[in-house]
Formats: sequence, structure tokens, C-alpha cells
Amino acid sequence: MMLIMKIQIKLFLISIFLTGALFAQQQQITVTGGKDVFHNINGESIDTVYGNVVITQGNVKITCDKAVRFVSQNKAELIGNVVATQDTLTITCDHGYYFGDERKAESNSGVKLNDKKVILTADSGDYFFDLDKAIFKHNVTLVDTSSILTSNELTYFKNEGKAIAVGNVKIVQSQNIIQADSLTHFRESRITFADNNVLIRNSANNTKIYGDHLEDYPKKYYSLIDKNPLLIQIDSSYIMQPDTSLIGKKDSVRTLKIDTLVIKSKRLEAYRDTMNIFKAEDSVEIVKGSFASKNDYSLYYRSLGKIVTFKINPVASQPIIWYENSQLTGDSIIIFMKNNKINLLNVNRNAFILSQNAMYRERFDQISGDTLRVYFNESGIRETDVHGKVYSIYYLYDDNSPNGLIKSSSQTAKIYFEDKKVSQVNLYGTPNSEYYPEIKVKGNELSFTLPDYVLYNNRPTKESLLSGSTKYLESFNKK
Repeated sequence: MMLIMKIQIKLFLISIFLTGALFAQQQQITVTGGKDVFHNINGESIDTVYGNVVITQGNVKITCDKAVRFVSQNKAELIGNVVATQDTLTITCDHGYYFGDERKAESNSGVKLNDKKVILTADSGDYFFDLDKAIFKHNVTLVDTSSILTSNELTYFKNEGKAIAVGNVKIVQSQNIIQADSLTHFRESRITFADNNVLIRNSANNTKIYGDHLEDYPKKYYSLIDKNPLLIQIDSSYIMQPDTSLIGKKDSVRTLKIDTLVIKSKRLEAYRDTMNIFKAEDSVEIVKGSFASKNDYSLYYRSLGKIVTFKINPVASQPIIWYENSQLTGDSIIIFMKNNKINLLNVNRNAFILSQNAMYRERFDQISGDTLRVYFNESGIRETDVHGKVYSIYYLYDDNSPNGLIKSSSQTAKIYFEDKKVSQVNLYGTPNSEYYPEIKVKGNELSFTLPDYVLYNNRPTKESLLSGSTKYLESFNKK
């Protein structure tokens, strides 16, 4: 009994399959028009229809000037003013084919798709009516109300509003332009995923972000680049420079200065809301003019002109800041900028500053304390305030000739700079100083160091951050 039931079930399933197959084969396309010419070539029935041609199959309707139907193959060649429609979808071209068994239209003569939500054009394309799926190739352009996408090849899923683009991909969205080797874009949410040779440009803040994987969420004003991210931002400012006229009169001129910020890390996030924040994480390197940094974690507040660096990984090193001939370290460092130039620098907890003399490279002025505040002017460091357990070593010079050093300690200190050298030191709160004459200092400079003394030789440069990538260097050179 069980055997008979199994056989009956199998026969039932087979009958359903065969019925479906026969039904599919029987879905012949119908062709009507002004004039029909029938041919039989090598056993193939060919129906050529001229004038006001209408081809139908289910809810698919196609009109054209001329059609050649291959009856046994259930397909038709479409010639002249081809228009295919299905519900809200319209496809137009000058020449193409329709395959009834696959319910597919294709064209290699330039094709346009309009579904009332997007307009998609290309040199060639296929559309699968049952799958609501288009595959367009060569000079592809997709346009909707919020973006323009171009690529070499694009697959569009009509019901999902999803586009998968490959080859020279570029999508323009308001102030953002995204380029990549491949990209997936969702029309309704405007979410975009891009891979390999990714570039996102923002015209509002002159920023370019490179990487090999991007996730962009425009409605959240948020982007993530977590493969080889690199940020380049070109800034401009005016500086006053001395000028001498032909008659010898000295004057100052206002000169435009182009400055570029470069940030490299393993992970970069951009928050493009009112704060306009860039967050760099893991092996962060920053270069801007004569300023450079290596740290574990950085927050760049573009609108506020502020950079905050600190460490979140317990095994990571302290943030390091280089400025001209000075090196600073601390548990966290905050950089304030004004008119795209560093104006103030705060070092919090375990602060240490090391300044190398330009003429005597083996001599380093050193200051340590709980907190440190550095003020800048057009010439560089103007003044440094140190608070809490202050220790310092600074070298003395007499007409640029070495003249020993002073070691000191206090609760607070103010250090003044001229020509990038210490000019005056004021100590407050039980100060204590000790002078070492030049005879004891010369040749023994490394014996005069504070406990936190470490000279870091891994200062990043623009060239090192941009090296290994032609596209980065080209972008930088075009600044």
C-alpha cells in the first residue's frame, strides 16, 4: 500500500512538472501588424511583420516598426522605434530581440529603461521581465532624484531598488562623489557599499577619503572606511610675508598658503552632521604642514578646528606630536587650530616636551609635568605653560655659543621662546635650579635627560603616508 502511494505521489509531481513545462512552451508570443510575410527556411517558420507592430506575451507588450518572429524558437527580432512595456516599466531602443521562453529583451544598439523611479541607459542591455532584473553594459548611467551613477556594467533589481555596478564606478550625490571598482547602491535608503580603489570626495569641505571598502549612510550623515583608509583635506590660508620694493622700502604682503591635512589609519569614520567629525582609529598617522602625529585614536572636529588624540588600547603607546623641531607626548593631546593653523596645544597627564637645537643637534631642551599648554604664533612656539611636578632641562647659549645648561624643578613654569629657542624660564612654587657649566656638558649631553626622555625617529611625512599609491600622489600633486 505504501509503495502504491509513493508511486502515485511521484506520478503527481511529474505530471505537475510536465504540465508547467508544456505551459511555458505554449506561452507563445503573438505578433500583429500592418503586413505579414511568412517564410520557411530550412524548416524554420519565420513571420515578418511590417508597420504598427504589436507583440504581446502576458503583461509584456512591445511595439516597433518591424518584427521578425522565429516561431519554433518563440523569439522575435525587433527593428525600429522599439518600445517594451510592463506595468510602470518602459524600455526603448532602435533594435533588439525578445525571447519568449525566457521573457527577456536584449539590445546592443543603445537602450533606455524608465520605471518611474530611475532612468537607466547603456550601449547594450538585457531585461528579464519575470525577475524584474536588468543587466546593462558599456557607458552605463543610472539617474534618480538624488544621485547619478555611471559604470561599465550594472545590474539593476527593480523591485528592490538595488544597483550593483562594476568597473569605473562613479556616483554623484549632492555634495558627495564616490568612485570605486565596484559598488552596491540602494535607491530608497541611498546606502552605498563600495570596494577597491574607493574615493569619496566632499566638495563642501575639500576632503578626499581613499580606501578599499566603504560603507556610506547618507541619511545618517555617516561613512565608514575600514580597509586602508586615508584622508586628504586641502586647506588655504593667508599669511603675511616680508617684501622689499624696488626702491628698497620694506613692506609686508598677504600671501595665499596652501596647506594639506593627511590622516592615515586602519579605520576611519566620518560624521557629516553639524559637528563634521572624522574619527581615526588604530595606527593613526597625521601630517599637516610642520605638524605630525602618531597615535592610537584621533578625533578631528572639522567645524571646530580641533584634533583630539589619545589611546584606547591599553598596550598602545602614548600619542606623539611633532611640531617643527619639538616632540611632545602625553596621555591625551588636544590641538586647536585657527585659520587652518595651529594656535594652541594642550597635553594632559604625563606631559613631556623635547626640543632639539637647530645648530647643536645633540642638545634637547626638556620639560615634563602633569599638564602642558603650548601657545603658537606665526613664528612657531611662543610660550609654554607647565603645571604639576615640573622638571626641566634647558641649554644656555652666549651669542649662539653653548654655555652649559640648567636643571630645575617647580610646581608650575612658564617658558618663553624666541627664534625657536628657549629665551626665558620662570618657575613658581618652591623652585629649585642647578647650573652645569659647559665643560661638564659638552660630550655628555645624553647624561642630562629627564626620566621620560625618549627620542622618536618615526615621524610621519606626507611622502611616507602617500607612498605606494599613485592615486594618492596624483591627488596630492593636484592640490
